[in-house]
Amino acid sequence: MARTALITGISGQDGAYLAKLLLEKKYKVIGTDRRSARSVNWRLSRLGIENKIIHEEMELGEIYEIQRVFKKYKFDEVYNLAAQSFVATSFRSPINTANITGLGSLRILETIRTLNPKIKFYQASSSEMFGDVLNKFQNEETPFNPQSPYAVSKLFSHYLTKNYRDSYNLYAVSGILFNHESPLRGEEFVTRKIIKGLIDILHNKIQFLELGNLYAKRDWGYAKEYVEAMWLMLQQKKPEDFVISTGKTYSIKEFINHATNYLNMETKWVGKGLDEKLINKKNSKIIIKINKKFFRPAEVNFLKGSYKRALNKLGWRPKTNFKNLIKIMIDEELKNNY
Repeated sequence: MARTALITGISGQDGAYLAKLLLEKKYKVIGTDRRSARSVNWRLSRLGIENKIIHEEMELGEIYEIQRVFKKYKFDEVYNLAAQSFVATSFRSPINTANITGLGSLRILETIRTLNPKIKFYQASSSEMFGDVLNKFQNEETPFNPQSPYAVSKLFSHYLTKNYRDSYNLYAVSGILFNHESPLRGEEFVTRKIIKGLIDILHNKIQFLELGNLYAKRDWGYAKEYVEAMWLMLQQKKPEDFVISTGKTYSIKEFINHATNYLNMETKWVGKGLDEKLINKKNSKIIIKINKKFFRPAEVNFLKGSYKRALNKLGWRPKTNFKNLIKIMIDEELKNNY
């Protein structure tokens, strides 16, 4: 008999890739989004699965809506991917971020506890919970030090998932995912912003691109591979939390350099600090410059994860390296939008 899965936030990058994976595994997939996001389903359309999913509107801020959906279907697995997921927005809208990204998971866990405690629950945690740490790498034992309302909200959900697992014997796990990108990434995220911006400059759609901290280092993987780890976490005998990462870290500046190289753009960096710029070698026109408004109030400068536990217990490892990830994103951007 086919298993039934709920994916909250199905119209997002991870939700779309996870839905495709579960459909390939013959799951019945129910996807939920808040009312204002129902029309944002271009990702599902691009993957060719929009009409293979049962769509339900569900606000994570309303427990009665959550209960309604849980009473309508008999779920085997629930993947909570819905969140206010943009760090910069969390500083501008901390209350909404806490209500959805933090309390939303509590409402789901409480619904599972009271209606069907046999459901397996996956919570999307984030490497942002580690904050600005000095460790050479972060793993499941690294102390957390969140630096944004988004990270604090994710940490609340992370600890709550563990609390419900320990207190009520639920199969509830958190995946601590480091940055994961793809052609389905939203344009507000820096990797897609860079790639789309550079291609727009090449096509004379914009003159230059503005960015914030060029020296923040991140552990970047391929989202399509990371959703496989989500599924594997719910197939184990015992519920356990896992870090999912590549174990390698690159700065935003390095990301830009690889992207311009692949696009055959002849560029060079000039200046220092806020005056640092990327210019066209041929005509000295500015391609990228720094704008202070894109700096976070509290920066996270370095993140690099260890996926050793995932490798040993899930048999999961990253397959796509940094350069190939950038190539995939650029090729798809050119194919679909130009």
